[in-house]
Amino acid sequence: MTPDVPGPASSLGTRIHVIGNSCSGKSTLGSSLARSLDAPLGELDALNWEPGWTNLSLTDPAELERRIHAATAGDAWVVAGSCEGFARRCFWSRLDTVVWLDLPLPQLVARLVLRSWRRWRSKELLWGIVTQHQRKRQHMIECMADPKLRHISFVRLTTSEAVGRFDREVRAGRRG
Repeated sequence: MTPDVPGPASSLGTRIHVIGNSCSGKSTLGSSLARSLDAPLGELDALNWEPGWTNLSLTDPAELERRIHAATAGDAWVVAGSCEGFARRCFWSRLDTVVWLDLPLPQLVARLVLRSWRRWRSKELLWGIVTQHQRKRQHMIECMADPKLRHISFVRLTTSEAVGRFDREVRAGRRG
């Protein structure tokens, strides 16, 4: 699919991975899609990070893979988050759609500053911050062109407005 022109909600399938950089809105859109699909949501950050900032991808990768497999065990699910190496091993072979939130870096930085300040003030857990915007963007462009991944539909959304339109279209398509 072309950027900012999502297809019909029915073409999404029932196994969806929402990816993007930190502060792109993965969890928010993932939650909305999961409600629209009446499917469970698996948040990769929540599956990966333990209290005290224990990163399972480093300390116990087998446990992280077990958790990811459990979150994607059914026929319908939405996963929000990156952890791409684990995601590709655990569920990309069964994936219907990747929704890539490819928002501009200045917008992400502004969201990051606001989120960090709010979470610092409330002492809320703040997930690790990813600062590899260009590397991740190039990697996703390569995934979209990879013939081994042709079983996956890619939806690339490059503005907040496009994300909102996509979300509204999915909600309307699943209700009707």
